Amino acid sequence: MAVDLLLGLQWGDEGKGKIVDVLTKDYDIIARFQGGPNAGHTLEFDGIKHVLRTIPSGIFHKKAMNVIGNGVVIDPVVFVKELEGLDQFNIDYKAKLIISRKAHLILPTHRLLDAASEASKGKAKIGSTLKGIGPTYMDKTGRNGMRVGDLELDSWKEKYRHLADKHETMISFYNVDVQYDLEEMEVEFFDAVERLKELTFIDSEEYLNQAIKEGKTILAEGAQGSLLDIDFGTYPFVTSSNTTAAGACTGLGIAPNKVKEVYGIFKAYTTRVGSGPFPTELFDEVGANMAKVGHEFGAVTGRPRRCGWLDLVALKYACQVNGVTQLNMMKGDVLSGFDSLQVCTAYEYKGETISHLPYNIEPENVKPIYTEFPCWKEDLTKMTDPSQFPKELNEYIDFLEKELEIPIKIISVGPDRKQTINR
Repeated sequence: MAVDLLLGLQWGDEGKGKIVDVLTKDYDIIARFQGGPNAGHTLEFDGIKHVLRTIPSGIFHKKAMNVIGNGVVIDPVVFVKELEGLDQFNIDYKAKLIISRKAHLILPTHRLLDAASEASKGKAKIGSTLKGIGPTYMDKTGRNGMRVGDLELDSWKEKYRHLADKHETMISFYNVDVQYDLEEMEVEFFDAVERLKELTFIDSEEYLNQAIKEGKTILAEGAQGSLLDIDFGTYPFVTSSNTTAAGACTGLGIAPNKVKEVYGIFKAYTTRVGSGPFPTELFDEVGANMAKVGHEFGAVTGRPRRCGWLDLVALKYACQVNGVTQLNMMKGDVLSGFDSLQVCTAYEYKGETISHLPYNIEPENVKPIYTEFPCWKEDLTKMTDPSQFPKELNEYIDFLEKELEIPIKIISVGPDRKQTINR
């Protein structure tokens, strides 16, 4: 069997958690391949809203195994709180959740380093979630990091102490006022590590490749979005990992020729959290209305999301980089009742019209060129079949499919798993 990938195609918050939850019934294994507790995958069913940060979104299904891959970074404190949130639902996560020994650990001092670094940047800050993600990946590439497998060694606390001491020295270099009580933070951290050690640690690349040989079905779940990829995103306003399809190979230890379907998820409009360029951003009542109707606030940070029209230039780029084979359009219901819709189909870039994503999309270089569409007035949230879609929605979908040259297979018309329509 092959591995299918599920990826966000914008700046995150596309609705990946919901679609993983919907698709899990067709898979034996759900595997997270990058990111950390900066992710917020929201699932809603039976009238209850769940937000997962590190745990794969298949955890609520009895059949599926859930793997946290080597490309993920784990904060034991946040992770244990996430587990505690599952306790009320009687989920046997000790049997259903396994962790790669090669996944890196976020230490308390990583979070402190993150805060000091961001504070030192002043107005030039990149909008970090301050979860310690960046410093952890820096230690990983600097070959200094602590990994989950280290916790099985008798000497792991010595390794921790050495790295934490180094971090404290680094914090002092930033010359910013970061108040903290590390001893207090460490009590919570060490307690959380003991809880983490109750779970099963695996050599995940061996586990997954053996599963492929045995014919098991695997869905790799990405976090954040393609436009936040460390290489292909709007650098430096990006995350610290590879959020694109290539990241699934390095984040799980699977070969590129084992990848089959690539599900790309996008909103019917565009949002972004934090700093960074956003060509189609709206600063008027229309944008404010999008945010209000779409409940556009970060699932983890609570920060308001910036809203704007769909950017087809950026979406085509993300589809190309990821090799997307089928698309899922989310939140079409949010646009119901707008006077009209705009879709950015090209940029005016330094005096010429282009249809590809250039190196720099800062507002002084890029001006979006729009195509206007009539909007549907009907409430989509009660619809259960494509035959019920209004003409204007079908025209919008048909246009996007033609431009992107990829079929849109799923339309989401609300947050609940039942509000998902297959085309």
